[in-house]
Amino acid sequence: MASIQTRKTETGTSYRVQIRMKGYPAQRATFKRLTDAKAWARNTETAISEGRHFKTSEAKRHTVNELIDRYTEIVKNNNSKRYFNIKPMLEWWSNELGDFTLADLNRAKLSVAIEKLSNKTMTRIDKNTGKRYTDKISPATVNRYVFALSKACTIAVSEWEWMDENPFLKIRKKSESRGRVRFLSDDERQHLLKACQNSSYKPLYTIVVIALSTGCRKSEIMNLKWRDIDFERQQFVLHITKNKERRVVPLRGHALDLIRNHKKIQRIDTDLVFPSIKGDKAYEIKKPWLATIKEAKIKDFRFHDLRHSAASYLAMNGASLAEIAEVLGHKTLQMVKRYAHLSEAHTGSVVERMNEKIFGR
Repeated sequence: MASIQTRKTETGTSYRVQIRMKGYPAQRATFKRLTDAKAWARNTETAISEGRHFKTSEAKRHTVNELIDRYTEIVKNNNSKRYFNIKPMLEWWSNELGDFTLADLNRAKLSVAIEKLSNKTMTRIDKNTGKRYTDKISPATVNRYVFALSKACTIAVSEWEWMDENPFLKIRKKSESRGRVRFLSDDERQHLLKACQNSSYKPLYTIVVIALSTGCRKSEIMNLKWRDIDFERQQFVLHITKNKERRVVPLRGHALDLIRNHKKIQRIDTDLVFPSIKGDKAYEIKKPWLATIKEAKIKDFRFHDLRHSAASYLAMNGASLAEIAEVLGHKTLQMVKRYAHLSEAHTGSVVERMNEKIFGR
């Protein structure tokens, strides 16, 4: 129950409110007006009964900077790769809103910050040409910045009890493009493979063939170990993937033959399939890759586009979106919808077969 004491001093009258409720620590506040004291007492009692008061109090005690520091430390200890990805994003939020308390972190402030972020420009370096370009930040990048701080707020709500709710929940995501779909034409593929065979780094041809035949990412191929390849079952296992799930990848045809030949020169000082000179880490193929792309005279093409090429070839050869997602290791079909237009012929044949079965020719 709330009790209000009147205090008279030389500077005037004040009203001290004290709330004692069983099972909760006492709450106190002082006001100059009696009406404010009564209103605070009434609202605080209701908030305590509904379990809202102490979360609000915690939100007033902690700043956005404290939230970011605590969350960043957790990510740093548990996932170093993610830490380096989100660190610059959270630093931006810290510069913009760091001094505000969590109680002040509302949708209005976030909307203003996101608007500012959307107008931000970033300098990028073309991986193929080395030229610098200044571009306006993309909607997808804005969404990644938003997700970085939103994730911290979610934990502050569910685990730390620093906040009553995540203010990002009612912030709409920016509309993103369907994503880049750049794949090799038949001529480009032939030119690229020929250039790879001429590369100073001999295993590059094998690496590119694996990428084209499996859709694996560069990091997944370069960190592959001999113990993870099962020649009998014609497959290999990826233990570290982008979505953190172990994935079994079929290894067939020309790619399998190349890996078998590559094993004949397997080094005994490392288990890596494509080791660096010292053998302590994977080989860095950036220079030989760029030289190969230049020799093949292929424009606007990155190593990751080999993954798009593999997915595109699957779509054009009749694979469903679900099958493409399984091969590439995507949890949902959202990421592979960009290849839907390439499988139209397959979709048409499925509908045609269904109609023939039901209605006849």
